[in-house]
Amino acid sequence: MTKSNQSNALLSANELTCIREERILFDGLSFNINAGDIVQIEGPNGAGKTSLLRIIAGLSRPYAGEVKYAGEDITRCRDEFNHDLLYLGHLAGVKSELTAEENLNFNLRISGYDNFDTTALLAKVNLAGFEEALAGHLSAGQHRRTALARLQHSDCKIWILDEPFTAIDKKGVEELEQLFMQHAKSGGCVILTTHQDMSIIGDDILRKITLDYRFV
Repeated sequence: MTKSNQSNALLSANELTCIREERILFDGLSFNINAGDIVQIEGPNGAGKTSLLRIIAGLSRPYAGEVKYAGEDITRCRDEFNHDLLYLGHLAGVKSELTAEENLNFNLRISGYDNFDTTALLAKVNLAGFEEALAGHLSAGQHRRTALARLQHSDCKIWILDEPFTAIDKKGVEELEQLFMQHAKSGGCVILTTHQDMSIIGDDILRKITLDYRFV
C-alpha cells in the first residue's frame, strides 16, 4: 500500500507493532488512509487482521507505534475520533431478547442519534416485516443485517468493519459494496477484513494492506 502525505491523511499508522501471547503479529507497520479510500486488511488466519482493526479503532493498544486521526494521536483526541468512528466487530452484537427494531434503536441511540426511522432502515437491509421479530429467532444472516443497518444512518467518516459480509448472500454483498463506494465518494473511508471476493469494488478502487502469518 503506497504511503501518502501523513499530514493530509484521515488516519495514519506509524511503526505499529503488535504482540499476542509472545508472538509478533506485525512490527514496523506504517500506512496512511485518506478520505475516499476503501482499504482491505488481508492475510491468513492468525496474521493479526482483527488485532490491527482494533488498534486502528483505538480498542486495543499497540506494543509500539501510534495511530493518528487528522494528524493527532487518537489517545489525545478520543472524543473527536470516536464521534467520527463506526466500528462493527466480527460478531453481530445483537441482543437475542430484543427485536430487530429494538436492537437497531438501541445501537443508534447510544451512538448519539435521535431522529431516525428504524422501519425504513431495516427495509434497506431487506428486513422489512422482521421489525418485531426477536433476534433470538432470526438467522445468522439476519443478525448481521440488523447490525449493518446502522451504516444506513451513519454520518461517521471512518467505518471499520471486521468481516461485514459474513452470512450475507451475494446480492447483499453487492448492496454493501455499493454502500461502501457511496460512503467513500462522500468523503469517508472504509477499512474492512473479508475472506470473500468483491465483484463491484475492483482492484482499481480497493487498496490493500497484507499481513503475513509469522511462525516465530
